[in-house]
Amino acid sequence: MATPTKKPAAVKKPAAAKKTAATKTTATKTAAAKPAAKPVAAKAPATKPALDKPAALKTRARALATPTDLGSEATRDLSGALNRLLADVFSLYLKTKNFHWHVSGPHFRDYHLLLDDHATEIFAMVDAIAERTRKIGGNSLRSIGHIARLSKVLDNDAEFVQPLDMLGELQDDNKNLAAYMREVHELCDKYNDIATASLIENWIDETEQRTWFLFETSRQGDITTGH
Repeated sequence: MATPTKKPAAVKKPAAAKKTAATKTTATKTAAAKPAAKPVAAKAPATKPALDKPAALKTRARALATPTDLGSEATRDLSGALNRLLADVFSLYLKTKNFHWHVSGPHFRDYHLLLDDHATEIFAMVDAIAERTRKIGGNSLRSIGHIARLSKVLDNDAEFVQPLDMLGELQDDNKNLAAYMREVHELCDKYNDIATASLIENWIDETEQRTWFLFETSRQGDITTGH
């Protein structure tokens, strides 16, 4: 009688392999169950905090504060006086040029040339006054509007002005300018600002000479004396 053939025994998988497969299955299920992470919004780049306006103005003011030994009070008062002087000088210059352009009559050439000389002399003061203001730590004029607010010289926008009236008006303006220069000179003495005082002394002399020339030029001749 033939002996029955035995079936080969089934090969068992190692326990480690089963465990690995189970772990993979669990991980897959967990990944499927876990909600997707929300995208992180990009952060805006950090910006520097803006300076408040008063602080910014102080910073700019310090940038223009020329070092000086005169002191802050002297800088304030002298700068204010010099800016008023500069405004008057600008106004007187333009007024003198106005009359230079519009003078008319038999003495046209003499008056025209005289007023041109005066205007040139007046304008020569402009840069020196403005730069002196900066040298002592102050700020100078910045616009036509600034000049208009400070100047005490009166405009004359008349269509026609008699030549002798022009000379008389400019004579008074120059006389008033010299008087104000003396006030500024006294302020310079108060703060021992020798350099500004020295400049003003020369300008007073020039202004008095213009006043003198305008006075003599505007005099009417006397037929009895020839003068």
